[in-house]
Amino acid sequence: PAYVPADAEIYRPEVLATIEECLDSLDDDLRKLSLKIHDNPQLNFEETIAHDALTAFMAKHGFTVTKSYLGLQTAFRAEFANGDGGRTLGVNSEMDALPGIGHACGHNLIAAAGAGVAVAVKAALIKHGISGRVVLLGTPAEEGGCGKGILLERGGYEGMDACVMCHPSAGTDEHTMVTSSLALQMMEIEYHGRTAHAGAQPWQGINALDAAVLAYTSISALRQQVKPDHRLHGTLAGRNWAANVIPDYAKMIWICRAPTWAEVEALRDRVISCLKAAAMATGCEYNLEFKRPYYDLRMNKVLGNDYLAITRARYDVPSRWDVATSASTDFGNVSYALPSLHPGFTILTDGDVSQNGNHTVGFAKAAGTLRAHKASMLVMKGLAHTGLRVLDDDNFYREVRLASPLLAYSWQRSDDVRR
Repeated sequence: PAYVPADAEIYRPEVLATIEECLDSLDDDLRKLSLKIHDNPQLNFEETIAHDALTAFMAKHGFTVTKSYLGLQTAFRAEFANGDGGRTLGVNSEMDALPGIGHACGHNLIAAAGAGVAVAVKAALIKHGISGRVVLLGTPAEEGGCGKGILLERGGYEGMDACVMCHPSAGTDEHTMVTSSLALQMMEIEYHGRTAHAGAQPWQGINALDAAVLAYTSISALRQQVKPDHRLHGTLAGRNWAANVIPDYAKMIWICRAPTWAEVEALRDRVISCLKAAAMATGCEYNLEFKRPYYDLRMNKVLGNDYLAITRARYDVPSRWDVATSASTDFGNVSYALPSLHPGFTILTDGDVSQNGNHTVGFAKAAGTLRAHKASMLVMKGLAHTGLRVLDDDNFYREVRLASPLLAYSWQRSDDVRR
């Protein structure tokens, strides 16, 4: 990790002052926007309340809004251009919640932060006569639906010169960090057998539940032989099961994670062997489907250093490059396609942070607090300033491009693997 000096020189302090003034004036409105989304959690591709609240906010602040963008009902594009030509900055707002526990990943804060960054960049473009464009994408279904991957494949990020967003996590103190994430592959397998009377003629049946159980135990054994930073986790389910009927159907969902996409591919192949072997052992047929992958985050070092320098020097927020998180995000796919920045920031939770981290009821509660909102406001200011610099500083952007030896994101949904 690069050392970021605490006394780093601030690029065009008058521009930062404009950003701060704009965001301070929006503080109450952004808080209300965040709470509107927090108090009305909705799941993958169903985020209609967040979609409507965010698009109304952006339209109110002079952005051209396209609702239900690129065929996704709850995606949107909000765009503003100033002057002739110039570069384009992308910003993302996530908005989906988790089943049963609401905004336990703080996407309400991310949604409001994206809106705030975009409006602040617009204010700076106008006041300081900077040519450029800022585009806020509302990106649904981060929690399993890979909404950004879909938008990327459909051209939603075309024309962007860089893209930024932020994400909260739990901590014992308030700080901000730039870090990577794990790549992820989700797969779904269905086992098909044949029913029979479990007492009278069990030999006539083909037991799909046995296949799922064998696959589960095989993968559990495999865990011992994978690296400590790799992850395997899954569930199994069925339908119309009864103890006196041989089950003819079982379904499993498995997730493979590793620090890089190449490592995920290798781990995935080992899991597939376990899944196929279970079908072979029991005589079941199977359907195996691969969901859209989540690539690892490839943070742009120039963008990251600039953001950390601003938050440390201007706001005295502890700011650092950090070790990779064990979570995953579909923004990793975006980072394979263009220069990207996805800083994290901590919010304080009640009780033991190890029991109230992301994806817990305690974190969902913390994501709605005023203190969490205030933490996100500081992140917005630093992120907006770094984003504005992408549009205004040619030398800076040249360094950004040189720091992005990109491996282009490319994925086509393959046909289901069937047997």
